[in-house]
Amino acid sequence: MAQMASHRELAEAWLAEDPDPQTAAELRALLSRYDAGDAAAHKDLAERFTGALEFGTAGLRGLLGAGPQRMNRLLVRKVSAGLATYLLATVPDARQRGVVLGHDARHLSRELVEDTARVLGGAGIPSYLAHRPWPTPMTAWAVTAQQACAGVMVTASHNPPAYNGYKVYWGNGAQIVPPHDTGIAAEIARVGAISGIAMPALDELRAAGTVVDLTEALHDDYLAQVVALRASPGLDGRDLVIAYTPLHGVGARSVEPALRRAGFPDVHTEPSQREPDPDFPTVAFPNPEEKGAMDRVLALAGRVSADLVLANDPDADRLCVAVPDGSGYRVLSGDQTGAVLADYLLEVGPRDRRMVATTIVSSQLLGFLAGQAGADYRETLTGFKWIANAAIDYERAHGGRFVVGYEEAIGFSVGPLVRDKDGVSAAVIFAELAAWNRARGRSVLAHLDDIYRRVGLFVTEQVSLTRPGSDGLAQIRDTMTRFRTAPPAALAGHAVETVVDLSRGAGGLPPSDVLVFKLAGGRRVIMRPSGTEPKLKNYYEVRIEVRAGEPLADARARGQAELAALRDAHQQLVG
Repeated sequence: MAQMASHRELAEAWLAEDPDPQTAAELRALLSRYDAGDAAAHKDLAERFTGALEFGTAGLRGLLGAGPQRMNRLLVRKVSAGLATYLLATVPDARQRGVVLGHDARHLSRELVEDTARVLGGAGIPSYLAHRPWPTPMTAWAVTAQQACAGVMVTASHNPPAYNGYKVYWGNGAQIVPPHDTGIAAEIARVGAISGIAMPALDELRAAGTVVDLTEALHDDYLAQVVALRASPGLDGRDLVIAYTPLHGVGARSVEPALRRAGFPDVHTEPSQREPDPDFPTVAFPNPEEKGAMDRVLALAGRVSADLVLANDPDADRLCVAVPDGSGYRVLSGDQTGAVLADYLLEVGPRDRRMVATTIVSSQLLGFLAGQAGADYRETLTGFKWIANAAIDYERAHGGRFVVGYEEAIGFSVGPLVRDKDGVSAAVIFAELAAWNRARGRSVLAHLDDIYRRVGLFVTEQVSLTRPGSDGLAQIRDTMTRFRTAPPAALAGHAVETVVDLSRGAGGLPPSDVLVFKLAGGRRVIMRPSGTEPKLKNYYEVRIEVRAGEPLADARARGQAELAALRDAHQQLVG
């Protein structure tokens, strides 16, 4: 049997191919430290050259740097070559329809998307290339708007500055699902040295019409269709004061004009976070869900007496909402935002055949709302690719209308315009929801409390355990195996009535590394490894019936106490 190459030998082979002077210099410096016996360098080299980033339904995402376990230009060229081969084999008119290429404002995003255009062009597949950084939902929408066969968005969404990623959309505008993910991965694995990949210069491809640079006109078309989603276009939103932040991402150039065109002109954007900056200098973690990320926009909201606070993550596919609460502001959870959005759209929209959807880790609340409204309801695996495809399947099978889909990680999609989560259109529709509540003498929080009194108070929490590196991933796998083979019989004094192991698929859902524990009284615990980060995610939920005349605060206190007991009991077992 041939001896396996050492990490150092793999690194030397990588260096011989690396087209990026920056990552090549980084790897040479690492090898120099490795040769000097630096223990940290030995571990770093092993991390980079043990296996490779796995291409899956989320595409690729990882730390920037040299090596197959990092995001870099060499890897993206190979991935793009595999994608090109797969498209040519599975889409008969791929060379006529082309591929939409978008990118955010992260480090290396433009270089990676231009490399992708050159590789696709070398294979004879045209590209519609973004003329500037823009939101992820813009790429998803543009795939169908341009009638392309696929799309690629270079983004790492809300990850820290050192990350980037490569997200692939199919011709229906939704992220790829099986069998396309495994088919593309198989073609990537067959790609040899990048010296064998044809990569004409961009100017040459432009001259041949194989690369078409998109323009602001396409973005204007997107904004017009976002505004057309309004469910109550006659509402007057001129006096609604909105504080907004794009968190150093690409959202401002879409959200500000979308709100203005929709009739919400009084928008105050946090100036220190308005312009794209790949280092995200004012936040520790560029995710509006993270502690402290909303501090600046909440302070701005206080100064301008905002009626509504909106925040996007850096690629503007997510939306975080805060609303006035006494003398301050309350940040809504993804489940709360999704619930009031769905309740509003089901209330004011036509009573036709319609459907709402969410994921298995989101609150069970949406199912209750759908039942009360006489709407169809779908529950999918985690990830908007599943929600989008469920919507497409529903429309095809029933001729019905997709109203809204959401996931608890502050992702929302209103109607069929964008087949992915869209923080731009969600911002517009939530502003309309706030104006609608104001017009009927209610606040957003009062609307939420109305929902709780009707269908029950759902109290949820998500706890993520971060375990970086290969050792951490092994710990996460071991924990899932332990709970899979020896599930708890009870948690916090409540019997575990059902264990659903989705590793082999269940309830019509495809296989996924997810465990669901259903407890007495409608309580629920869900465990799953993140698909994009080194985290074990744990989801907890309890449902409390609000007693007649009971203050919501008292019901909420009961629910929080039950939830804390459930969470603590489970976390103790997780260790």
